Amino acid sequence: MDVFGSVTRSVAALRGEGRGRVLLAVATGWGLLVGTRMSYPVLLPYIREAYGLSLSVAGLLVTIVWLGSALGQLPGGILADRYNERHVMTVGLLMVAIALSVVALTGSVVIVFIGTGLVGLGLSLFPIARITVLTEIYPDAVGRALGVTMATGDTGQTVLPPIVGFLAAAVAWQLGFGVLVPAFLLVAGVVWVVVPDGVPSEEDAFSLDRARAVIFELRTRTMLLVTVVLFFYILVWQSFTGFYPTYLVEIKGLSPSVAGTVFALFFGVGIVVKPVSGAAYDRIGMRGSLAAVLVGPVAGLAMLPFVEGFVPLVVLTALVSTMLGSGAITQSYLAEEIPAEIRGTGLGVVRTTAASLGAVGPVLFGILADGGYFDEAYLILAGLMVLILGLTLQMPRS
Repeated sequence: MDVFGSVTRSVAALRGEGRGRVLLAVATGWGLLVGTRMSYPVLLPYIREAYGLSLSVAGLLVTIVWLGSALGQLPGGILADRYNERHVMTVGLLMVAIALSVVALTGSVVIVFIGTGLVGLGLSLFPIARITVLTEIYPDAVGRALGVTMATGDTGQTVLPPIVGFLAAAVAWQLGFGVLVPAFLLVAGVVWVVVPDGVPSEEDAFSLDRARAVIFELRTRTMLLVTVVLFFYILVWQSFTGFYPTYLVEIKGLSPSVAGTVFALFFGVGIVVKPVSGAAYDRIGMRGSLAAVLVGPVAGLAMLPFVEGFVPLVVLTALVSTMLGSGAITQSYLAEEIPAEIRGTGLGVVRTTAASLGAVGPVLFGILADGGYFDEAYLILAGLMVLILGLTLQMPRS
């Protein structure tokens, strides 16, 4: 099998007809956004020390990031349908730049929480517009396009947290957020220039007929299953990532810098997993590709409390990280199955519902950790992954 030739042809297809620069701009914005979001767990020990926060209150800070990034996805999807993806994505990037400036410059823990919520809201405007614009540009290769975009997100999550952690250790945690502000301003300008204007919907985004159309499309058994799977996956993923660096430091005895490096590895593996998962979705459909990426996390999370030492932890981290491939699969399915005229709104409903409910994960996880059940909390996550795998196997074959 000519693997190199196949990859070359896939890349050429994504780059052709001037689409490559749009994909690059959208992917870069996504990488910067999710890399910033995943900088919070790395900075959490420093923020806890600066403001004297307990693990449960620190978990609430992470929950606010995720809740903010969930709540805005429905209005972000409606705006993407009604107006223009370019405007929506640019506004989201600028909002995060302003919010990070507030978090970095304040000395009040209350303002840190408010600014963090604004970071989440700014981030929430980008995801749906990203999916809809790529679905329009790559109608026959949405899985690969989203896989590449999400892999770029993992590049951001791999690169930015260690940089932010280094700056926090060497200078101050505020600098870790502050240096990201110029990057957001630059990428916002690139997105504004490169992403084409979409064709706005002529329908009233808030009409009763539109709401009925969205409900009709989302009430099928498979669509409901995907939404439930997405909810449990988000709950597990947010709980795992929100406290993993802290867990490695406080329970496994790693230094903060080494813990940050192991945490970055989790997303580094995703750089490979997500494009492969997206391509697998394009070839074999959702059920088989999704089940394949969920087996590793079940074993990895179940073994995590019983493993010690840097090398075994690195191996388990890589094993758990295959879960990152699920996003390219579920989002590609949703983008293809929801009709184009309500795609943004439909995606917003599914993602806002699943992500809002899943956002309670970090604060509940923090409560368990505060109660001395850090290891047991990861075993619970392993059990939830088993449930997700079982629900996946209930989906129809493609």
